[in-house]
Amino acid sequence: MSDTPGYQAAIEEIESIVEEIESETIDVDALTEKVKRAAYLIKYCKDKLKKTDDEVKKVLKEFEKEGDDVEDI
Repeated sequence: MSDTPGYQAAIEEIESIVEEIESETIDVDALTEKVKRAAYLIKYCKDKLKKTDDEVKKVLKEFEKEGDDVEDI
C-alpha cells in the first residue's frame, strides 16, 4: 500500500471507494482490501493536513515576528 497519490487524488480515490461500497457494486472478496486502502488514504490525508497546518502556522509566526521587528525601527 505504499502507492500514495497526491492529496487531491487520494480524496478522489476515497470517494470512489465509498461510492462502490454504498452502491453495493463491490465484490465481497475485494471489500477488505478496499476498506484497508481507504483507511490508509484517510490516514495519509489527515497527516498531510496536519503537516500543512503546522507549516502554515510556522510561516505565519515567522511573518508576525518579522512584522514586530519592523515596528521596533
